[in-house]
Amino acid sequence: MLSRAGVTAQAATRGFPHYADQNTGEWTLSQDGHWTGGFWGGLLALGAVTTGEARYAELSDDVARRLTTRASSDTAFRGFLFFYGAGVARLTGKSAAARDSALAGARGLAATFNHDAGVIPLGAEAEEADAVGQGAANIDAVPGTVPLLAWAAAELEQPELAEIARRHAERHIEYCVRADGSVCQSAAFDERTGALLRRYTHKGLADDSTWARAQAWAMLGFGQAAGWVSPDFLGTALTVADWWLEHLPEDHIAPWDFDAEAPRDTSATAIAAAALLKLSVLAPDRTHYRERALAMVDALVTRFLTPVGEDDTRPAGILAGGCFDYRRDLATDNELVWGDYFLMESLLVLRGVIEPTAL
Repeated sequence: MLSRAGVTAQAATRGFPHYADQNTGEWTLSQDGHWTGGFWGGLLALGAVTTGEARYAELSDDVARRLTTRASSDTAFRGFLFFYGAGVARLTGKSAAARDSALAGARGLAATFNHDAGVIPLGAEAEEADAVGQGAANIDAVPGTVPLLAWAAAELEQPELAEIARRHAERHIEYCVRADGSVCQSAAFDERTGALLRRYTHKGLADDSTWARAQAWAMLGFGQAAGWVSPDFLGTALTVADWWLEHLPEDHIAPWDFDAEAPRDTSATAIAAAALLKLSVLAPDRTHYRERALAMVDALVTRFLTPVGEDDTRPAGILAGGCFDYRRDLATDNELVWGDYFLMESLLVLRGVIEPTAL
């Protein structure tokens, strides 16, 4: 995966890796980072942590600096951009550029908090095709956002940022977590009161189905909320994690939507593995969480991380089988940069290089 990152860096000098052809390794780049560019910076920061090599840290800092222009963009997905694109670099303890970028992102997110509704809305510039704006919410806006604000609250000695993180996460339990523990991706709410108006999905099979990445983002986001903000979120994190494990196929790789059989989504599986590793520390009685995460990572590495056999001539280090957006037929069987990031994070946690709750 580190060798793959080196190849990717040569292709991404003027943009941000978005998704790649899993046969040729050719990347499609985004020019401004879209919602995915932060994971590239995070992947490079993890490279710096595990190797100690300055080149990875320098590349990670460059990503953080280039993302800073997005601090004022009207999208809740800035949590992804700035926690992963700049916040992960704090693990090296050396990057002033990344710190400044992460703080800019946190301030930008806090500025869009709707105090009446108690949530950071999806925003008019959220990278979805439709149904966005000031009365929309999305489970994808919990992971990254919550730890970024909690970290900034401590860094700046501004506890009100942690309070924003808490209220934002609480609203998304109401908006997105169903009674059975499954997760609906998106919700519309009353901008004056925050009252839930309806649930829907941007990327899932149907409004009442369970898009795999929504479930995985919830596992991660509420796990981060439990570790960074309050242990009160742990119960919700465990509930959505248990639902995932009860519905995951026997081969340990999730379908893109749990109401569909194919295609699979390795990126959702990688996110969920990283989340389970965090939760195994926060809830040490759930000893099977680490075992199940290990089985998922093993399936990803042995069956989807190139090369997968002696006759596999594809470039090395590609995590194949990621499904970006099946509904819009976009990159449905590809390498996805966030899938790469979360697999790398999981591997480093399993090797004892980083603590799972640090992220």
